[in-house]
Amino acid sequence: MTMVMREPTAGGRFGEYGGRYVPESLIPACLALEEAFRDAWADPAFRQELDGYRRTYAGRPTALTAARNLSAELGITLLLKREDLAHTGSHKINNVLGQALLARRMGKTRLIAETGAGQHGVATATAAALFGLRATVYMGERDIERQALNVFRMHLLGAEVVPVTSGSRTLKDATNEAMRNWVSAVEDTHFCLGSVAGPHPYPWMVREFQRVIGEEARGQVAAELSAGLPDVVVACVGGGSNAAGTFAGFVDTTARLVGVEAAGGAAVSGGEPGVLHGSRSLVLQDRHGQVAEAHSIAAGLDYPGVGPEHAQLGGLGRARYVTVTDDEVLVAVRRLAEREGIICALESAHAVAWVLRAAGTPELPTGSTVLLTLSGRGDKDMVQLMEGLR
Repeated sequence: MTMVMREPTAGGRFGEYGGRYVPESLIPACLALEEAFRDAWADPAFRQELDGYRRTYAGRPTALTAARNLSAELGITLLLKREDLAHTGSHKINNVLGQALLARRMGKTRLIAETGAGQHGVATATAAALFGLRATVYMGERDIERQALNVFRMHLLGAEVVPVTSGSRTLKDATNEAMRNWVSAVEDTHFCLGSVAGPHPYPWMVREFQRVIGEEARGQVAAELSAGLPDVVVACVGGGSNAAGTFAGFVDTTARLVGVEAAGGAAVSGGEPGVLHGSRSLVLQDRHGQVAEAHSIAAGLDYPGVGPEHAQLGGLGRARYVTVTDDEVLVAVRRLAEREGIICALESAHAVAWVLRAAGTPELPTGSTVLLTLSGRGDKDMVQLMEGLR
């Protein structure tokens, strides 16, 4: 198998992608963070403490659920890795617990974060409350409107939520504002980036904190399937942290890896190489090379870029990236709910939508075994779902 999803090069590169494209004033902060992460990740006491919080606070390991009704209808075996059952309702808590512990180890007293769907913001506010840190979350004004429940949760947890009114007023702009604040407050503040994007070491560090998804799932699938491995591993992709964590557990196997992007935010499928938020990756651009606006019904996938490691995986052909439409996503939410009694997040429903469409075709032949990471639950999306499914 291709040697990928290992440690990046010294400059933070995954092939031609990655790197560290930040203002000179942030270079020392990135270097210090890399040094702190390397030191902590090599420290058994840090790993043991993180594992303890994952187990007793976040609720790991999360379940592997056989979707028996959908499997029978589709002619496949569909297994769901249930990150929606983790504390705070998504996979985001895996990364945030690690970064919050690292921030405390570095002597930082404040966390800042960007968020689109609000799940990363909620996880950051949760970890800040747990560890006695201050938290500020930047969120696009448009996302604040469509994710009001998560905004209230962040306030309830004691975080400050800063509306971002520039640009498209979504995740891209929230990330811009968070990075600007980091420049001015780096002495006491840790930027708790939520995805496998940004300058080195974030893509690598976040993938390692999310690797627990794939490692758990690999053991669980081995106990469930006679072959020991699924034919296909699928997850939704925006920035791509849940997919990176899942893929890391299977990249050295024969399983096919499929990342599902929003049709209006498909950086791997429709982007060009460019620099966004501190790293070189695939980015949606207009004919002048300017970053183009993305669109997705799911706020967490409403992003014009993708993590550099996904760009590498796509370029090497180790992972395949496909798209689904908003309409397909709404159908997927309803069908999973009606058949399995599980209401998933709009983001996760992108992966479900691809499975529904591909089952019984050459993309996903009858009899295939599929592991799908259900990265979050749908509570946050109820208002949108009530409007979209009328």
